[in-house]
Amino acid sequence: MRSLIDIVDFSVEELDELLQTACDISEHPEKYANACRGKKLATLFFEPSTRTRLSFEAAMYELGGNVLGFSEASSSSASKGESVADTAKMISCYADIMAMRHPKEGAPYVAAKSASIPVINAGDGGHCHPTQTLADLLTIYRELGRLDNLTIGCCGDLKYGRTVHSLISAMSRYKNIKVVLIAPDELRLPKYVKYEVLEKNGMDYVETTSLEEAIPELDVLYMTRIQQERFDSFGEYERLKDSYVLTPEKMALGKPTMRVLHPLPRVNEISVKVDADPRAAYFRQALNAKHMRMALILKLLKEAEEGRQMNPVENALVNKLRCDNPRCITSTEQELEHIFRCVDSEREIYRCIYCESKKVLTLV
Repeated sequence: MRSLIDIVDFSVEELDELLQTACDISEHPEKYANACRGKKLATLFFEPSTRTRLSFEAAMYELGGNVLGFSEASSSSASKGESVADTAKMISCYADIMAMRHPKEGAPYVAAKSASIPVINAGDGGHCHPTQTLADLLTIYRELGRLDNLTIGCCGDLKYGRTVHSLISAMSRYKNIKVVLIAPDELRLPKYVKYEVLEKNGMDYVETTSLEEAIPELDVLYMTRIQQERFDSFGEYERLKDSYVLTPEKMALGKPTMRVLHPLPRVNEISVKVDADPRAAYFRQALNAKHMRMALILKLLKEAEEGRQMNPVENALVNKLRCDNPRCITSTEQELEHIFRCVDSEREIYRCIYCESKKVLTLV
């Protein structure tokens, strides 16, 4: 069954198709009011969420469908020890499509392998968040009129920020994109993303710790929250949480055409005084998320009717390596196949299909 687990699951042509559908939904909502009549979306949120869960629910209701599900792990049978795979099989009996958020990286992929309905990754740990990226793409497109020839600054938590990882992966397919990575040393973009996404695709990028120095050249400033829930040490979070705060004074350094995006929620990394600036696009971004999720639901339900399947994992090793990432779903899901895909054949580097942890080939 075709699902959306990672933004790279969709081609540029498919992304463009979704953008056009979302724009049409925004301009002509009445055309889609009964598009999903009789269909049910299951929202499986094992982790707290406001925008993502509610926008999925609003999207399905505005398509004429219905919603069922839960908003925390304690409300599900996961609290009794039920596996993600079994949950996915069970939900497939009740719904036509599901959206899953889970703290374990790779959980939506496990669900997609077990479910008989499409699965949408609504965020898995610090791994990726493809539907947020769809909202980001639509926002950039509607605000600036293009998705190429852009300088994009990503600021804040670039280590654990799944929205940043997904956005960079998506933008790597467009022409003449420069990425400015703004983060403290402790929260820099993971090396594998730099090498396997930026460098392999020939993208221009720079790293800096100074937001003020970076702002003047940016077309898009993508702010992120320093995420307390991703830190093992509260003290480390406290030390880094106020690394960057966007203020009107810093906004004055930016281009008149620059746009500020943020996946939300914000804590204090954007002053509320910035909200009045017409370049602040983050609340329009939240509305765009609903329209993109409507377009995505329509696409996946149509492909389910056509019998489309997930693309197979190429150049994979199954049960030859073991993932040692404690945040990976393989650390808790019993009897789960360990699947590693080859990302560098010359150096024999493989990555866990669930969480992207790296392994240099050593058979066990």
